[in-house]
Amino acid sequence: MSDKKLAVITGASSGIGAATARALSRSGFDVLLGARRTDRLRAVAEPIGARFHQLDVTDPDSVGAFVDSIGKLDLLVNNAGGALGVDRIETASDERWRTMWEVNFLGVARMTRSLLPALLASREGHIVNVGSIAGFETYPGGAGYTGAKHAVRALTKTLRLELVGRPVRVTEICPGLVETEFSMVRFDQDAEKAAAVYKGMTPLTSDDVADCIVWAATRPAHVNIDEIVVRPRDQATATVVHRES
Repeated sequence: MSDKKLAVITGASSGIGAATARALSRSGFDVLLGARRTDRLRAVAEPIGARFHQLDVTDPDSVGAFVDSIGKLDLLVNNAGGALGVDRIETASDERWRTMWEVNFLGVARMTRSLLPALLASREGHIVNVGSIAGFETYPGGAGYTGAKHAVRALTKTLRLELVGRPVRVTEICPGLVETEFSMVRFDQDAEKAAAVYKGMTPLTSDDVADCIVWAATRPAHVNIDEIVVRPRDQATATVVHRES
């Protein structure tokens, strides 16, 4: 049996999740990857010698099957999430909003609840929730997503209170603009709209956010990094962004 620390990463088939898997592997962790797209998971996992298993965080049975064989766990990175559309409240789709809440909020809660015994068993457990600046800022057309991310922030802060005195650290990573598949998903695969999000400025990369996660995860066990807010230099808030003309 490996004496390396074990990290579980959700939403690990692309973007921040995939970058975090590679970065944690380089830092000496064994990694177990979960996501819905097993073909993409395999492409991430095989080059770094990681294990992977299909995982849908919105499905309790899928979560149960994923966590069933995990006895002791050192790090859980709740990364699965995303935005759907830019619907204004007056015309919003309940189904889109329900899906965002299922993935971004209930998925985090479900994975955390399911793996907390394994994290406690390690005596040096750590939960990292990948939130967003949308967890404490709002913007027109974003209420469905910002609402879900505000809820993740509340969950993270509550978890920190509930676990104080027990051997599990809790961290939230709050990125600003990161160039991943995020905008393609939000805009229903409209490449022109997705590209416009990052036009005229230099966004963060997945590796930039992965660096933050690894740094927080590799501090001594008595050091809890409560939160990291990380944005591109060109971004001051969700709506204040400098763009070269």
